[in-house]
Amino acid sequence: MVEEKIIHTDKKDSSMPTGRQAFWKNAWDLLRFGLIAVLIVLPIRIFIAQPFIVSGSSMVPTFENGEYLIIDELSYHLRQPERGEVVVFRYPKNTKLFFIKRIIGLPGETIKINGESITVKNSEQKESIKLDESYIKNQSSNDLEISLGTDEYFVMGDNRAYSSDSRAWGALPEKLIIGRAFLRLWPIAQAGLLPGNQ
Repeated sequence: MVEEKIIHTDKKDSSMPTGRQAFWKNAWDLLRFGLIAVLIVLPIRIFIAQPFIVSGSSMVPTFENGEYLIIDELSYHLRQPERGEVVVFRYPKNTKLFFIKRIIGLPGETIKINGESITVKNSEQKESIKLDESYIKNQSSNDLEISLGTDEYFVMGDNRAYSSDSRAWGALPEKLIIGRAFLRLWPIAQAGLLPGNQ
């Protein structure tokens, strides 16, 4: 018959908690871990980055319905948004909704849309410049001219024929911009930094 032998790894430690003491020690460790996690994660989630899922087709082909994005909320506290960047913002007509669009016009500029052509004029230029938007696959024909205030942006979806944007509801106030599309996490085959920036 085989005899079982016990192997001791240490001397018995009388300071090791048992029973009720072990329960309270584990509960305290769990609470402490949770508190540390909240103190680290919450500020990141509120002030630095937050996740969004694309819903709708207004940014096709750049972003498809169901894609998972991380939005950088910090950059625009350090600098102004730039033309061509893709931003997430609160919809001006209902601030409970979030939209994703591309910045076309910057504060102080005049945007003129003539058919499929978009031109931009600002105080630094003598002539209007025509935007090169080679990333647009589905154009729409509009006629519009709008001058932006000192804290207003003109935004449009990349799927122009199916986008509710500044052409329909006017300029976007800067205070409604949440941040820029920083990271695409899903689908994995298209994951990458600064998706959609042209």
